[in-house]
Amino acid sequence: MKPSLQLRLSQHLALTPQLQLSIRLLQLSTLELEQELEKYLQENPLLEREEEEYAPQLPKAGESESADEAQSEPEPPAPPSSADEESWLGEESSYSGSSGSFDDDDGDYQDVQATTISLREHLTWQLGLMSIPDRDRTLVQCLIEALDDDGYLTQSLEDLAETLPAELEIELEELQIALKHLQCFDPTGVGARNAQECLALQLEALPSDPIRTLALKIVRQHLELLAGRDFGKIKRHVECDDDQLRDAQFLIRSLNPRPGAKYAALDARYITPDVVVRKIRGQWTVNINSDAFPRLRINSLYAQILSRQRGSGLAGQLQEARWLIKNVQQRFDTILRVAQAIVDRQRQFFDHGEVAMRPLVLREIADILGLHESTVSRVTTQKYMATPRGIFELKYFFGSHVATDAGGACSATAIRALLKQLIGAEEPKKPLSDSQLSEVLGQQGIVVARRTIAKYREALNIPPVKLRKTI
Repeated sequence: MKPSLQLRLSQHLALTPQLQLSIRLLQLSTLELEQELEKYLQENPLLEREEEEYAPQLPKAGESESADEAQSEPEPPAPPSSADEESWLGEESSYSGSSGSFDDDDGDYQDVQATTISLREHLTWQLGLMSIPDRDRTLVQCLIEALDDDGYLTQSLEDLAETLPAELEIELEELQIALKHLQCFDPTGVGARNAQECLALQLEALPSDPIRTLALKIVRQHLELLAGRDFGKIKRHVECDDDQLRDAQFLIRSLNPRPGAKYAALDARYITPDVVVRKIRGQWTVNINSDAFPRLRINSLYAQILSRQRGSGLAGQLQEARWLIKNVQQRFDTILRVAQAIVDRQRQFFDHGEVAMRPLVLREIADILGLHESTVSRVTTQKYMATPRGIFELKYFFGSHVATDAGGACSATAIRALLKQLIGAEEPKKPLSDSQLSEVLGQQGIVVARRTIAKYREALNIPPVKLRKTI
């Protein structure tokens, strides 16, 4: 073969060490930040914690007022994205047919064990064993970071694509390929978008046989019927007998709808809010929580020695310490700016509650503050806000919207709150169906399809009308 020279153009993302540090600190939770800082304090003699009397003035927004004392409360559980995650088996499962009957005990899927490795670490380790292009590896890592504690990918691939730097020109097809890679990892079912996909992935990984094929068909097409224990209708749809349905149900019940849960720590998690929201002179104002802000400084003794001895090996550690202090301050400045922007746009929520939540997307905050959407996404993940209405993750204040008759929009959070009120006030003997709930909201000018009502109801873990009816 004749030797030749070829010019090839390729894109790659080059990050300076300081930028890498800034991004890493920004996406850490308060607890993870403390753990990270402890490592730096142990490894870098030039870095030390500042005594209380030397504490710097904390960044504030609005009126100057000291932050509330740190609050430490158990983290509120996030509502499931689909009722399939919780109710697909129901509290009781009984079946009666021509060939007999059976009763099943509740399946216990809280198989959580103490472990020293997190789900993300376990998946990242597996990623390191794969032989794939660096670009694909980076995208798989992005998906890993987007997983929730149960191993679910709760954001759509389209939304994730929008949070990635535009200059990378990420195609949706590339993310779909990356997701296929991730869904091959252990634990089986990780990377699923919902409980249906999670269970299907686990069934697909099993050896093929008639019962596995039947179970897969039920999961893919009739999971809602299984959740409602409508076994007669399932039999008609899949054309099976009692014994086959019993075996398929037993197989489905042996699956784990929360594959990532076993990597969660057993100990109850306590959170320290990053910011505190209070109403001061009629205005909702955000301040950094003083106990969440780490106070760091350069060790003066080592700094003096370094200033006298040029060429000392401590020069690199001095630069590292300065970077760390600067990036920690920048992290909290960014959190404060984003939190205040959220509060400014959700004032009605703080005054009136969930029913007054307005639609809000990451791009709106990013445009207002001149930040990239990916930065806002990092800032709002695992960062908490203490308010008179409770402690909320910053992501809680974002959500999709539904059009109204007046040409405006209503947030999904507000609609869920209205549904909760309507269902809570219904007559137990005549509960409202999803269609009736849609009609009631329509009378209030909120146009919501029946299927959307069903999705929101499931997200609230509220059973369907036939399971709410009392005799």
